[in-house]
Amino acid sequence: MPIHITDILRYPVKGLNPERLDSTTLTAGCGIPNDRRFAMAPSSSRFDPENPAWRAKNDFLMLMKDERLALLAAKFDNATSVLTISRDGRQVARGDVSTPMGRVLIEQFLAAFMPTGPRGNPKIVTAPDTMFTDCETPFVSIINLASVRDIERVARRTVDPLRFRGNLHIDGLEPWTETDWIGRTCQIGGAVLRIAEPTGRCAATGVNPETAERDMNILLTLKQGFGHTRTGVYAEVLEGGAIGINDVLTLR
Repeated sequence: MPIHITDILRYPVKGLNPERLDSTTLTAGCGIPNDRRFAMAPSSSRFDPENPAWRAKNDFLMLMKDERLALLAAKFDNATSVLTISRDGRQVARGDVSTPMGRVLIEQFLAAFMPTGPRGNPKIVTAPDTMFTDCETPFVSIINLASVRDIERVARRTVDPLRFRGNLHIDGLEPWTETDWIGRTCQIGGAVLRIAEPTGRCAATGVNPETAERDMNILLTLKQGFGHTRTGVYAEVLEGGAIGINDVLTLR
């Protein structure tokens, strides 16, 4: 079986569960459109809404510290600027985030849903041409499902690939083969990407994406089973183009 895409995922709001796509169009130098476009900045955040720019994850709500976020999923309609938050498939908040009132509707729900604590209530923030990923460079994150199955072998239990919050799930190759691709280019659909670096993992992987429970120590499993704490790779888009489910990945 050729190497192919099984899932295309974007995370409109950093920390929330993803939106599944059948297809998307990549642009050179950018990630998945509208991936991590928004973040939730508590009052204590150093994010400056007057000079919005990328900041490290500690300035935002995130799964590593705020596991309750895994109960929520986000969808974003770029044409209308409407952000929809759902829980268990049911809409719980919706607003046009290009308007103050629309942002307030989302923020009021988040204030009620998340414990306030010393950081203060979160605000929905965005920045021009910015993805609030864990690294400032706008990469596409690729997860090899065979590697996830190998983690399951070591952990002796099912491991949901959504724990790794990748953009593209691929299948049809051997476990960990993707780590040999660093520096190589590949074609997926109409796009060309360069595999830039392996993806280091954090404690967010310990959060169950369905129950929001901290029920696994993925970092320990990786360290004991494989001698590292990486899963997946980051890729840079060199040439834009359309990609879709079942598109073949061809190494160059």
